[in-house]
Parts: sequence; structure tokens; C-alpha cells
Amino acid sequence: MARFMDVHRGMHGITADQLMEAHQADLAIENEEGVHFERAWADPESGLVYCLSEAPSPEAVQRIHERTGHKADEIHAVPLSV
Repeated sequence: MARFMDVHRGMHGITADQLMEAHQADLAIENEEGVHFERAWADPESGLVYCLSEAPSPEAVQRIHERTGHKADEIHAVPLSV
């Protein structure tokens, strides 16, 4: 499976509890698309949220995010890491 980093914009003021709630919502249904969300990060001041996942495609990642109510603004493949 490939790895993806997705970006959500406009989430100003997000709290740790809200980030955890959104991440848990993704985890609850991720298997339905063969996705595994590994981590999520947020900057409440800028409103940016980032999610790292393994998935068969960026479309599978987006389908999960759409179903849980937080569509990604960008999804990027991450083919290399160190």
C-alpha cells in the first residue's frame, strides 16, 4: 500500500479533543476502504490539520474523510521517508 499525507484547511481553533474525535471517526470506518490512518497533527492557529495514512489510493482516503464529515483539501503521495 502507498502512504499519503492529506491537508485540511479552515479548522481554526481546533482542540486536541476535536482532533482526536475526528481521527477516531476515521479509524472507525477505515477498513471499509482498506485505509489505515496512522497519525494526525493540527495547528489551531493556522487552521491546518494533517493526516498520515496508508491506503490503496488517494480516492480511498478522501472517501473516508468525506463520510466522517471532514473532506481533505489536498492529498499528497509520500513515496519516500527516512
